[in-house]
Amino acid sequence: MKTTNPTPISTGGNKSSDRVEDIKKDVSSLPELYDVAVIKGEKDTLVVYKVKHMQRFKMKTIEKNLNKKLEEEHPKENFTVSSDYKIFLEAVRLNEEMKSGKLSHSKAEKRLEEIVKMTEDMK
Repeated sequence: MKTTNPTPISTGGNKSSDRVEDIKKDVSSLPELYDVAVIKGEKDTLVVYKVKHMQRFKMKTIEKNLNKKLEEEHPKENFTVSSDYKIFLEAVRLNEEMKSGKLSHSKAEKRLEEIVKMTEDMK
């Protein structure tokens, strides 16, 4: 399986990078998942993931377990969780643009809010 494995990133700079790393480790520890992207904003934390092919039959259970695990481990965070591939691609694109310096923190935060809104529209 080809993975992109983007590094977790925060739109607010380095002030919460340790927390974002912990979130990615928690999500990556699930055996059903093989690629995870985490982007932390001021209000929301976006967690997108890819599910292994044979685990697709259990998508709802996986998402429920993931939400439960994240809420237990990080109760103060507001999570948006998605397994949608389009959302994953948007998150990776945002991650790359932030690393290259093309986006300011305020523009990155705005783009993250747009992606979160897209996930809510798909439900």
